[in-house]
Amino acid sequence: MLTGKVALITGASKGLGKAIALAYAKEGAKIVINSRSEEGVRTVAGEIEGLGGEYLAIAADVSTKEGAEKLVGETVERFGSIDILVNNAGILGPRVAIAEYPEDEWKAVIEANINGPFLMSKAASAHMGSGGSIINVVSGVSVEGRAEWGAYSVSKFGLEGLSQILAAELEERNIRSNAVDPGGMRTEMRAAAYPDEDPMSRITPEENTAVFIYLASDESKGVSGRRFKAQEFERR
Repeated sequence: MLTGKVALITGASKGLGKAIALAYAKEGAKIVINSRSEEGVRTVAGEIEGLGGEYLAIAADVSTKEGAEKLVGETVERFGSIDILVNNAGILGPRVAIAEYPEDEWKAVIEANINGPFLMSKAASAHMGSGGSIINVVSGVSVEGRAEWGAYSVSKFGLEGLSQILAAELEERNIRSNAVDPGGMRTEMRAAAYPDEDPMSRITPEENTAVFIYLASDESKGVSGRRFKAQEFERR
């Protein structure tokens, strides 16, 4: 379904990002995996190689202009273009009230969760042709503000807006932009947010990739500016 397409996934060292990268590789895409550390992408690179996939592993901090441009530049140098961008990288930050929220941690979450997707979308879209797809990973708290979700919720609200703006601005170039709420999954971030929850009550990221494959494929041509709930899509 994705044969020959070049897919760049940020935050791909574990969890949902890793699951998406492996799912795309199985569908025949050329994969660019990213995390802040080389160690983070090494294991995923080995798994993609084991699938016989073509890949590039790049350590870069995409919340900075330098990191985003490095990632995009090396991708284009290797593969010539970018067809799919998944803005998945993000951090949770502290679960405390706004009155108690540390300013430095607020800044770090905003930079990772909204500045990163902005910088990546700006850099990558310049190298996308007709039919390109940007997929932004949002959250249940990006449409409903909840107590003690602080910068994470605010940043994901912003990412919802960025996704819609990109859809409008890139329509003439036939590049689509959509948002996906993956819902609760068995991940480290979920465990940190809900320490008392039984992780076995949630699905794995590997069970939650169908909508990401759909939005990366030509099957979703013309679908832009929409918001998907991954786990509801899986049940269709």
